[in-house]
Amino acid sequence: MRLRRAARVILVGAPGVGKGTQSERLLDRFPQLSSISSGDLLRLNVKQRTPLGIKVERTIKAGELVPDDLILRLIRNELNQRGWIFSTHPAGNVMTLASSSAAEAEVASFISSPIHSRGHVQAQPSDDPAASFLLDGFPRTAVQAAQLDHIVPINMVVSIKTPVDVIMGRISGRWVHEPSGRVYNTNFNAPKVAGHDDITGEPLTRRPDDNEEVYRARFRKFEETSEPLLDHYAQKGVLWEVNGMSSDEISPKLFREFERRFVD
Repeated sequence: MRLRRAARVILVGAPGVGKGTQSERLLDRFPQLSSISSGDLLRLNVKQRTPLGIKVERTIKAGELVPDDLILRLIRNELNQRGWIFSTHPAGNVMTLASSSAAEAEVASFISSPIHSRGHVQAQPSDDPAASFLLDGFPRTAVQAAQLDHIVPINMVVSIKTPVDVIMGRISGRWVHEPSGRVYNTNFNAPKVAGHDDITGEPLTRRPDDNEEVYRARFRKFEETSEPLLDHYAQKGVLWEVNGMSSDEISPKLFREFERRFVD
């Protein structure tokens, strides 16, 4: 199914609501859509020893959180490299992730200053349908969203809603085969032999955070940060909410709305 304009999409939902499932289904249905994960960008740049990756690694080794400003740089460089936004560097050139010492010095100097003090103006995004993406892992707060607005305007934010008791039911029945990552659920995808992996027969385990107390604490934290985030995008006119008891109920609604906005 072909898109008629660029879709720049974020999915928002509580832990366990099925964002990953919906992302995979959107990517399968719309081949022009790509996934951009802030976590993957961090890991890739650390692995490739890019200037920004070196900065990230130093921050992590120091026991500090990776600052929003650095994640925004990674996202902007990724979009620049793909040709999906036009560079807004004050000098007019695109800041790359080249690993030369000169480039490292330039990047280090650039990211050491606040994002709004760099002569930075809002980037111009490509409206080519091939420049369509799902952004995963960022932003998580309204402050981050406002910063992202200066790099690329998101044009669809999907708020996925499922009753917390339904999510708790999913989590309570979840079992994992750690070596392979295979996930089972006693409610709808039970292993052939209870407590054992279908392929290897090895024992299944529970994730440490798959319990009600831990989940409800995570849910409360999500609600605290997501409400202002969703308000931010509602004010931008790009927020759309979908409700459902299961991923199979939500997906058709999501597809219809996505097609209404972006497909001929």
